[in-house]
Amino acid sequence: MEKISIRVTGKVQGVFFRHESRKIAETLDITGFVRNEPDGSVFIEAEGEREALLKLLLFTKTGPRYAKVERVEPLWGVGAGGHKSFSIQ
Repeated sequence: MEKISIRVTGKVQGVFFRHESRKIAETLDITGFVRNEPDGSVFIEAEGEREALLKLLLFTKTGPRYAKVERVEPLWGVGAGGHKSFSIQ
């Protein structure tokens, strides 16, 4: 199991970015969370199999229909199994 933390900047709040991230994570058996940050970015912490996490990372590069992603900053690590599901915070 691996872990990825992703910060996404651009027009990513108010465009269903968190909702779509959760839907994708749930279909890929990824656990963790997604939240809006005060600076206007979205932060994702996710754990799962590398292939599934890569699919989530790929989604973040474009986001949902009305998003305008400017930058994606991934940071890989070792998963600790600290989440039971994927939630919106």
